[in-house]
Amino acid sequence: MAGGGSVRAIRDRIRSVSSTAKVTRAMELVAASKMRRAQERALASRPYSEQMIAVLSQLATFTTGGDGALLHPLLEQREVKSLAYIHITADRGLAGGLNSNMNRAGASMLLEYQPKVDRLSVIPAGRKGRDFFRRSGMSITAEFGELGDFPAFEDVRPIARVVIDDFLSGKVDQVMIGYQRFVNAAVQRPTIKQILPVQPPAGEAAKPVEFIFEPSPKELLATLLPRFVEMQIYAAVLEARASEQSARMVAMRQATDAAKEMVGDLTLAYNKARQEGITGELLDIVGGVAALEGK
Repeated sequence: MAGGGSVRAIRDRIRSVSSTAKVTRAMELVAASKMRRAQERALASRPYSEQMIAVLSQLATFTTGGDGALLHPLLEQREVKSLAYIHITADRGLAGGLNSNMNRAGASMLLEYQPKVDRLSVIPAGRKGRDFFRRSGMSITAEFGELGDFPAFEDVRPIARVVIDDFLSGKVDQVMIGYQRFVNAAVQRPTIKQILPVQPPAGEAAKPVEFIFEPSPKELLATLLPRFVEMQIYAAVLEARASEQSARMVAMRQATDAAKEMVGDLTLAYNKARQEGITGELLDIVGGVAALEGK
């Protein structure tokens, strides 16, 4: 058959792309299932995290006791000579521009701080961020990977322990955290904020509130402030995981749609090549018959 090789090549290509579409469709369904669970965990953590932020930030307005001494060292505001940055990304790709957007946001923030401080260090939580900052030559204090799709609170406490110890020892003066905040299935927003030292909120939330302390404010803050930092990090990780699964689901859906569109185009090309082959065969037959009749 004339053009038989081309027809076979197109047919093989259709089979290959169809197989890819099945894989991406399966990955989309898996990501959708994980997204629902990750989204529920992230949204469930928000009320607790936000209320804890409000209460502890209000408590943080009472930075000193009656003797003028600082109630807790995690409240200490000092000149920022050393900055630590917790960078949360995914361990895997196939999530569209999720990881690259977060890496760019983190790098932009560090470049902004670079002229202002003596030392910058990064604590990546996720392989994609770790690999990015390794390539950039940035100082990495510690790295955390394989937190899993549904990390538990205990999984992130070591991250909090590192930054709390470094802050208390004076090794770092400020700690920032960056993560993808989950907005909806189609939107994930790179977010960077300060977690140490603890800062009172601005605006309406900053209005003074009268508290009755039992036990003393110093004892309360000694217990609550470290947990506050841990909860901030845990909530950020949950937001990042919900964002990751959402972005992966959307990316796999787009890949599936693109594969189906390609199969359609290849099918048209296959039918055209097959028709051309059949037409060529018919012309050969007609030519052969005419040649025999001419004898």
